[in-house]
Amino acid sequence: MSSKVSRRRLLTFDIVAPVARAVEAPRWLRVYRTAMACRFEVTLLAEDAAHVDDARAALDEADRVEALLTVFKPESELSRVNKRAADGLSGADDVDEELWTLLVRAARFHEQTDGAFDITSTPLSRCWGFLHRAGVLPSNEAIASARELVGMSGLGFAGLGKLRFGRPGIELNLNAIGKGYALDRMAAVLRSRGVSRALVSGGRSSVLAIGGAPGGWPIDLESPQTERPHLGRIHLRDGALGTSGAGEQFVVVDGTRYGHVIDPRSGWPARGVLSASVITTDAAAADALSTAFLVGGPELAERYCRAHAGTLALLTLDDGTEATRVFGSYAGASVEQGT
Repeated sequence: MSSKVSRRRLLTFDIVAPVARAVEAPRWLRVYRTAMACRFEVTLLAEDAAHVDDARAALDEADRVEALLTVFKPESELSRVNKRAADGLSGADDVDEELWTLLVRAARFHEQTDGAFDITSTPLSRCWGFLHRAGVLPSNEAIASARELVGMSGLGFAGLGKLRFGRPGIELNLNAIGKGYALDRMAAVLRSRGVSRALVSGGRSSVLAIGGAPGGWPIDLESPQTERPHLGRIHLRDGALGTSGAGEQFVVVDGTRYGHVIDPRSGWPARGVLSASVITTDAAAADALSTAFLVGGPELAERYCRAHAGTLALLTLDDGTEATRVFGSYAGASVEQGT
């Protein structure tokens, strides 16, 4: 049995300058720093240079959210919660209200996506080696053992700020929603300081638009692993875009490719979708839903968008056609699909 571990970002976005027509294309200012192991950035129109200090204040908020949600620092609130679960303490625990509220929202997404979104799936990522970027093909027994530790049914919300663990070994990770949440908090800071137009991004998979540049903020979706790398361009106003791709990290064993996004319901990597993009009102929702739709596929995306107005999903299928299917709609977004 041969295996190969690789990493490649499957779906990314780029902020692109619109083509100049009768007027000069707008010029932009970018204020950025590293947080959550990626580049967080605030893009302003050049004429809004007076808001550079406000952009720095928004980046300070990203640092604060990282300190709350990181699992890589033992002093974070999320690490404290995980330690209590690892110690087998099942009584109702006092949890920071902000974190508790985010956990409640994650539980709601879990329910609305039929379990495709699950913040307790870390044991499965560890089992497959993706937690430390060293992918392996685990045995069926190892997968079954990891699955015993996974499931939102192990969490109990016992009143405001109270969290109860139904079984020992629960491990929470907010990677699939935390970056988007940080963008939402950054946007709140910017708005509170009078900023009426800006584009806030976290890495190359999460973006939130406040207002819009002329014609909307232009964002290109790219997929380097497809024969048609330019998937389309989105013009976005007052909304958020989240993307998830199966090719950011993967392992190839005996010619079969296994992506790093695990379906928590089966314990196996998600199959059938190369990339999923979601546009909706806030970045936490866009991030969580893009992960869920990558796992649950077009059936889940179609059902969710039909039931939840103001949600637009674009899924590129891994079926040999690389077709991009579009579900739902969002009033602040227009899509030009690639050719």
